[in-house]
Amino acid sequence: MIPIQVIGVGMGLDDLPAKSLRAIEQAQVLAGGRRLLDMFPQHLGQRLVLEGRLESWLGELARLAQDQRVAVLASGDPGFFGIAQRLSERLGPEALVIHPNVTSVQAAFSRLKEPWQDAGVVSLHGRGLSGLLPALAGRERVAVFTDPQNTPAAIARLLLERGQDGWRLWVLEDLGGPQERVGEYSLEQAAGAKFSPLNLVVLKRLAWPAPLHLGLPEEAYEHQAGLITKSEVRAVALAKLELGPRLTLWDLGAGCGSLGLEASLLLPGGAIVAVEREPQRVAMIEANRRRLGVANLEVVRAELPQGLETLAGPDRVFIGGGGAALGDIIKAALERLPPTGVLVVAAVRLEALETARAALAQGGFDVEVTQVQVSRAAPLGGGSFLKALNPVWLIKGRRRAPGAQA
Repeated sequence: MIPIQVIGVGMGLDDLPAKSLRAIEQAQVLAGGRRLLDMFPQHLGQRLVLEGRLESWLGELARLAQDQRVAVLASGDPGFFGIAQRLSERLGPEALVIHPNVTSVQAAFSRLKEPWQDAGVVSLHGRGLSGLLPALAGRERVAVFTDPQNTPAAIARLLLERGQDGWRLWVLEDLGGPQERVGEYSLEQAAGAKFSPLNLVVLKRLAWPAPLHLGLPEEAYEHQAGLITKSEVRAVALAKLELGPRLTLWDLGAGCGSLGLEASLLLPGGAIVAVEREPQRVAMIEANRRRLGVANLEVVRAELPQGLETLAGPDRVFIGGGGAALGDIIKAALERLPPTGVLVVAAVRLEALETARAALAQGGFDVEVTQVQVSRAAPLGGGSFLKALNPVWLIKGRRRAPGAQA
């Protein structure tokens, strides 16, 4: 195979160095998207337009490169959310010569006169819009590659729905072209606007949320008196859940959302779904989410176990409430958990402890029970004493290994 020249076009023809231009001129086959191919109307070689199924196009590319010089045109830089990765996976890195160039993200931040060394970058091409949300945590600036479904307007509406109103939005349309336009918008303005299909979004944070850390005191949350997982129990429950990157957590019977909100710190790139039936508590979760700036927590109002079948599948489940329906809730959750899933129930009543143990065992799960007994110092006669809180049982279930004894 003759090595394929993968050429970043940058923002346009003016960005192409002499070496890249020579590779294009010498190519017998010019491949890429139609917009990029149209930049070279005088090229006499065969043209392989990238349209339809990518795998078919890659296969034809490999066939042509057996005995012909092939140049693949990529917008921006081919190694930055570009075609280089797919070419390398399909053909092997030894089959490629990559010509880097200016990325659209570089160009965008230069237009805005903004630094970008700490910026997050997210591509929504062919992905769900919610993939943006985890990237917002701790970031002051985020660049977003859009597509025809995940538009700037859709991004703005999602941020408003999640209470993420502390952001300003720029849309850079037709970047590098003669119709280039750079506009700055509030989320409300962008939510109702239309833009060129070829655009890049840059988000800039205007206000930072309240600090969030593990074990926030109960008074840091808006909650109904007494109906909150105590900070010490929260910390142990989060440890039992074995959280990690890109996992999805269901927080069922979420109350004020304290556990799910703190779980966001342990789920980089992941998601939390907080399910609560009481409208007042749903409003509290939303208020806490907005104040603490946790974008990747979705709030769902539902009477458990109804509604679970419509949620994205979980990797971890925490059940902090359920009452008489606890057994049915556990059963419904277990049906959605993958083989590697973990479920943790917090129980105060003895009856709930036994219900959880039985439901997990019947579902084929190994069961581990931990009692968390917390005492806190309280004033007494000019000194202090330890005042005990209600003990809490954490019942953890993990799917039993095949052949293992119950």
